[in-house]
Amino acid sequence: MVSAAPHPLQSERLAALRAYEVLDTDPEREFDEIVRLAGAICGKPITLISLVDKDRQWFKSEQGLGVAQTPLSQSICSHALLTDDFLEIPDTLADPRTADNPLCQGEDGLRFYAGALLITPDNLPIGTLCVLDRKPGELTPLQRDTLRVLAGQIMSRLELRKALNHAAMLRHEVDHRVKNSLQSLSSLVRLASRRAKHEETVEALSTLNSRIDAVARLHEELYRTDAGPVVDLGHYIENLTRHLAKLAPANVAVKVQTEKLPVASAQAVAVGTLINEFVANSFKHAFPDGQEGTVRVTAERGSQDDTICLICEDDGIGLPDLADSSDGGLGMQIAAVISAELQGELNIHTNADGLRISIEFTIAERHRQGG
Repeated sequence: MVSAAPHPLQSERLAALRAYEVLDTDPEREFDEIVRLAGAICGKPITLISLVDKDRQWFKSEQGLGVAQTPLSQSICSHALLTDDFLEIPDTLADPRTADNPLCQGEDGLRFYAGALLITPDNLPIGTLCVLDRKPGELTPLQRDTLRVLAGQIMSRLELRKALNHAAMLRHEVDHRVKNSLQSLSSLVRLASRRAKHEETVEALSTLNSRIDAVARLHEELYRTDAGPVVDLGHYIENLTRHLAKLAPANVAVKVQTEKLPVASAQAVAVGTLINEFVANSFKHAFPDGQEGTVRVTAERGSQDDTICLICEDDGIGLPDLADSSDGGLGMQIAAVISAELQGELNIHTNADGLRISIEFTIAERHRQGG
């Protein structure tokens, strides 16, 4: 039996094949559909997506043959790898490359073969899309062209899969580095806060840590949903408040009410910073001496379809000396800064029954629902 010689760039070819991470994977409909279409157009009972490995040919999809792979010594496709882009053998018993192949012997032997190469962008053949028959035959020019086009479609799918796998690996690496960087930065801020001697410095560092935490939570949301620069503010707030609830004193409950609200990631960071700051201050100051109470966060559509209203409130002791945000402490000043960042309208109301702040802001235009 005449076995095909190794491809001149065999090492590079095998490396390219393995880079697609497709060998020994489960059947997939998109490849099975191509196989069925090729068989129907060419009028042949056997169709294969054959990937030629080091010592075997493995079939990503097969129709009519009934096996998942064959030894390389019995491979007709390995001969196709040594052609330009297409191999057709009208009668395998009349061709010295296949006449002695065991698969071509006997009454049920394979007598016809036509295969279009699966070629990488670097011009390395990794296999074929081929059709076979148990009787001699010949394809029409249209059938040959169809096989070539479908082979190209297979390679496009494999290239896309490889690109997506590579992107997923990069995203995982970036996610790991971002998380480590934010954790390190947060640790440094906490260390500086413990060493700080002035109350305003401590509060400023606490606010900085709130900002870092908001960014970390947003990064987690974006990585989980793969949403790019857009985030569902409702889901983000739910995750953030769930985390804050775990830090709440035993006498304080945290409740949230929101809906699906797509916003720009920068807006989500600003909102998250404000929520962090408000909730943390409520924990520390609103419920003295173990007084029971509730902190509520609400995010909903505002007075216009393109606006969002954020409300943070507690039923604690309030801030009796607060007249407006300029007279308040650093926390209220931060609320005013974030309101300006969101280009929103800030309202603050406080009495003996608690503190309530609200901001209504416009969703960044390219992130509006349906926009």
